[in-house]
Amino acid sequence: QVQLVESGGGLVQPGGSLRLSCAFSGSRFNFYNMAWFRQAPGKQRELVARITTSEGTNYADSMKGRFTISRDNAKNTVYLQMNSLKPEDTAVYYCNAFDTRFGGSSWGQGTQVTVSA
Repeated sequence: QVQLVESGGGLVQPGGSLRLSCAFSGSRFNFYNMAWFRQAPGKQRELVARITTSEGTNYADSMKGRFTISRDNAKNTVYLQMNSLKPEDTAVYYCNAFDTRFGGSSWGQGTQVTVSA
């Protein structure tokens, strides 16, 4: 039904920046709230940022002011701009799509972000 493919992860130094992309394959992208989650080794998966169908946004407190989520409805793509990266941001970052019509969610495979000197 819906497939999500993340890209843009990699290795960066502390203080650096990355932009993650999530490509949405399916129908009715405009009906989906989109979000980024992350999971660090030995930790629970946590919400990083969310953007709604009306482009309202929410951020976890630790990411607020450093990360920006956006969506391009013409390209069926959601982005996560990450600035001032810290070693504790190291995690696998997952894209999530929530169907506002029926309540179901889809997940991407994840992309690794490593922040290290």
